[in-house]
Amino acid sequence: MICVSHQRVRLLHLAVWLVAALRLTSAHAADIVVSAAASLTQAFTGIAHVYEAQHAGTRVSLNFGASDMLLKQIEQGAPVDVFASADEATMDRAAASGRIDSTSRRDIAGNVLVLIVPKAHALPMTLAELAGPGFTHIAVGNPDTVPAGRYARQALVAANLWDSLQPKLVQTQNVRQALDYVARGEAEAGFVYATDAAIAAKAVAIALRVPTATPVRYPAAAIGDCASKPAACDFVRFLTSPQSRATLARYGFEPIIAP
Repeated sequence: MICVSHQRVRLLHLAVWLVAALRLTSAHAADIVVSAAASLTQAFTGIAHVYEAQHAGTRVSLNFGASDMLLKQIEQGAPVDVFASADEATMDRAAASGRIDSTSRRDIAGNVLVLIVPKAHALPMTLAELAGPGFTHIAVGNPDTVPAGRYARQALVAANLWDSLQPKLVQTQNVRQALDYVARGEAEAGFVYATDAAIAAKAVAIALRVPTATPVRYPAAAIGDCASKPAACDFVRFLTSPQSRATLARYGFEPIIAP
C-alpha cells in the first residue's frame, strides 16, 4: 500500500504553529478561528464572508484539513474556537476529552460518498470492478485520520474488497488530495464526497454512489465553553441559519432532517 504520511508529525506541529500565528497576528476582540473538514472549504468560506458582513468588527479565520488532524491540533493547544468535522466519531472524541461545549454541538449538513474516475475513463458499474486490470491506483483517505477514508473502508469491507484491494490503494492525507489524484489522472478511481466531485466536474465523473453503514454527517461545536466564548457559539448557531443552509445546499451538501 502506498502511504503519503511520512511527514505527518512534522506537518501537524507546523499546522499548530500556523494556527497560533494566525491568531496572534490577526486577533481583534471578536476574532473567531474555525477549524473545519477539508470538504467544507468552499461552503465555509462563503458562510464566513456572510457572517463577517453581518457582524461588524468580527473576523472569521479558517483552517481546513482532515478532521482527525484538526482535532490533534486542538489537543496540542492550537487556539481554535469552532470545530467542524466530517463525521460524528471525531466529534465524539472531542466531546469525550472535554474539548467542546456539548450544548453547542449540532449537525449542520450531510453528504454522500461516491466513487469517481477521470472524465475519460470507463465507468465501473460495481465496486467489484475495482479488482480488474483497469484500476491500478485507487485514491482513498487514510482511514486512521480521514473520515472519508473510514467511510470508504466500511463500504469496501462490506463488499469483501478491502483486503484484496490493498496493493492498489493510495492513501491520502485528506479527501481533497484523493480528488486531486483522480482529477490529474494519477489514480484511475477514488473515493470522495459528492460535493468534492461537483467542484471538479470537468475533470472527474461520478461512477457510483457508495452506500455507507454510517450516514455522512458534519457536526460542529464550540471549543471551550459558551460562557467564555459567546462569539464562537454564536457562529455555530449561524451554521444552521437559513442563509448558511442555503450556502451549504449550493455546494451540494444535504440538509439534516430532524427525526
